[in-house]
Amino acid sequence: MLGAFFYPKMPALMSAHWNSQGDINGYLPKFWVLFTIPSLSSVLFIVFIIIPQIDPIRTNIKKFGKYFNEFVSGVLLFLFYIYLLQIIRNLGFIFNFMRLISPGFAVMLFATGILMKNSKQNWFIGVRTPWTIGNKKVWDKTNTLGGDLFQFSAVLSLGGTLMPQLALLFIFLPVIFSSFYTIYYSYREYNRDVKAFE
Repeated sequence: MLGAFFYPKMPALMSAHWNSQGDINGYLPKFWVLFTIPSLSSVLFIVFIIIPQIDPIRTNIKKFGKYFNEFVSGVLLFLFYIYLLQIIRNLGFIFNFMRLISPGFAVMLFATGILMKNSKQNWFIGVRTPWTIGNKKVWDKTNTLGGDLFQFSAVLSLGGTLMPQLALLFIFLPVIFSSFYTIYYSYREYNRDVKAFE
């Protein structure tokens, strides 16, 4: 484990938090910095294994299992990337954290978009609203749109590499807009579909 290997090489207090400008503004004991992300990754891996087993319509998850497994790998690699950045920074290498984390978020958002566009109705993955769960057509249309929006958000998040001081805005504003718009879209499309059969 990397944490055990680097433990003797790290200062008692390691940089653990960065502000929106990419500057260090928080420190934690090295134990927590070196072992929190690996522990979180292990817990998430277990959760990802459990999800397909407990979903009431688990057979649908199997239909896009390839994309789900690729997404899980992407999440774990993203966390590992952040972990490496923490270690490298605490070894004394100077860089703007926000500039380097933006590409990682871009890859994650793009992978999320791929997963959404290929997802089938289920209770854990994709845009899950009363209207998408209640109507397969609305699910497909909403998650296809949501996937496109998240992939576009991924492209926008790369702006943080050019303007690291605005990286959080490039990352989170498009995601927030995409999330709220897809919820509204699912409601609108469900009502349109219902009225079409009245």
